[in-house]
Amino acid sequence: MGQKTHPYGFRLGVIKGWRSNWFAEKDYSELLKEDLILRGYIRQRLQRAGVSRINIERHPKRVTVEVFTARPGIAIGRRGAEVDKLRDELKQLTSKDVSLNIQEIKKPELDAQLVADNLARQLQQRVAFRRVIKKAVASTMRMGAEGIRIVCSGRIGGSEMSRRERSEPAGRVPLHTLRADIDYATATAFTVSGTVGVKVWICHGEVVEEEEQVAG
Repeated sequence: MGQKTHPYGFRLGVIKGWRSNWFAEKDYSELLKEDLILRGYIRQRLQRAGVSRINIERHPKRVTVEVFTARPGIAIGRRGAEVDKLRDELKQLTSKDVSLNIQEIKKPELDAQLVADNLARQLQQRVAFRRVIKKAVASTMRMGAEGIRIVCSGRIGGSEMSRRERSEPAGRVPLHTLRADIDYATATAFTVSGTVGVKVWICHGEVVEEEEQVAG
């Protein structure tokens, strides 16, 4: 059976929440496009800050943007100068009041997006891919993950023929279990010989509702 269902979308409304919280009947396409522009701009602007995810919440005249980053110091800047500057730039993009919140990710080794971005960055620097994958798996498992799976595909190591390389099995990553908290992310490494795609799945255990725990 093909594993083509997005692990995050598959669990939406079950154990995962939406990353854009708003409702629109008329201007849906325009607001969706605005969300994509905001996300793209923030990721480009805070490339060095290690941005994992961006949550957007809309009110009639205000947009609340929550940025989760591994290096909040770079995003905030000295005395909050960078945050104020970014807030003003986002206001110009949306023509609405923008409320910007920066949240710190305490354990970047357990965040799939940060792990994928780190892998892609090292592949661009021509580090041996097997060593990179093995190191990422070891550090994630050491930080307390239940399981991790990494797949790289493309002209790995500058080879003539593209191929797919998988990490050695580490822990468990049950993709069909809805209550399993699976963090999934992709990244692209732009190497000299071509692009290499990186996919990361991290299992954080199972989310069990309180009622089930009491019954058990």
